[in-house]
Amino acid sequence: MNSLRPDDLVLHAGTCQHRSFIELCDTAVAGGFQAVTIYATQYRGARQSGLSDTDLRQVLNDRGLVVADLDCVLDWIPGEEAPPEFRGAEDLFYRVFDALGGTTMNVATMAPTVDVDAAAAGFAAVCERAAERGIVVTLEYLPWSGIPDAATALQIVESADCANGTLMFDVWHTYRGPSTDAQIAAVPGERWGAIQLNDAPATAQPNVVHETLNARLLPGEGDAPVLAWLRTLRAAGCQAPVGVEVFSSELDALTPAEAGTRLGEATRAVMEASQ
Repeated sequence: MNSLRPDDLVLHAGTCQHRSFIELCDTAVAGGFQAVTIYATQYRGARQSGLSDTDLRQVLNDRGLVVADLDCVLDWIPGEEAPPEFRGAEDLFYRVFDALGGTTMNVATMAPTVDVDAAAAGFAAVCERAAERGIVVTLEYLPWSGIPDAATALQIVESADCANGTLMFDVWHTYRGPSTDAQIAAVPGERWGAIQLNDAPATAQPNVVHETLNARLLPGEGDAPVLAWLRTLRAAGCQAPVGVEVFSSELDALTPAEAGTRLGEATRAVMEASQ
């Protein structure tokens, strides 16, 4: 398993949702990132374009990058059905891990209601399978889902009671959802497995799903208390590397070099200011 330090920067695949695997890696290099995360769709696209796992490893090695998060699994709760492009993601990610490495695997749900006990059982099952490869599992809360906040996510993770079970901290989902500062502070530092920085204006768009997939802001450019939350996580002992996930139509229009430079500069500025 790759070893990432708390100060290492991770470029999350959602930031490059419309770019190829190679463009994702080029964006990371331009921004001075040490690692990238991988979507199942990006991996499948790379393989369908004719690139082998050996080719993909070479792309990473040539750019001095490693793989961090495998993102994401949506059909982990018993009875839950994922959209077609996400089906079978867990098994695929184990193959990706064996081929390219990785540190964490993210799970989330789009279901509007969730049975907490069923979710805990499903999460525990994923954690047990992932533990065989030394993978940490992160649970990401989404404000429009049945796991809308940090408190609900923590309840599921603690009920599952797996050493490799953790939470994903995403600024946008925390800011736009019902999570509170008290909920964030209540999470033990070791239960934060990954961090996704971004930002948002104080006023949400009418369609928050459209906003989260198209109009996030660079960290430090919105109204979310990014610095305060980073300080809270670190004060609790969180050792997760800092990632950035900015779904943005504005960034999509830039070249990988331009987008990467802006992402890297914004993320480093926030990290410096949070010290």
